[in-house]
Amino acid sequence: MKLKLNPVRHLIEGKRVVLVDDSIVRGTTSRKIVRMVRQAGAREVHMRISCPPTKSPCFYGVDTPTKRELIAANSSVEEIRLFIGADSLGYLSLAGLREAVDDTGHEYCYACYTGDYPTELVNIEQLMQSKERRC
Repeated sequence: MKLKLNPVRHLIEGKRVVLVDDSIVRGTTSRKIVRMVRQAGAREVHMRISCPPTKSPCFYGVDTPTKRELIAANSSVEEIRLFIGADSLGYLSLAGLREAVDDTGHEYCYACYTGDYPTELVNIEQLMQSKERRC
């Protein structure tokens, strides 16, 4: 990550910085980025996320962790803000996302944000626990 992201101290030092990212999944990468920007001398670091909090795993092709690994499934926005070390944290609302993608007919899947899946699913976490008990 440090090879890919390298803050330029003379541009950041003493400034209020707003970081924009697509999502926070576990929170570990965001925490490292906030720390790196602070070490480059930022006076304040604010984080804005361009989607709602990811609270549920996706079973439709996106590789997301289990619910217990998703920081937003287990923590409030304030707790996430404290964990990543930002001065403020804001997410796009579900309504804002629907408006941004012009989903007036509610045709898109938002299961990773709401936990409401468009199909009947077997609870993967329960299956994994059952398998562990049998082994």
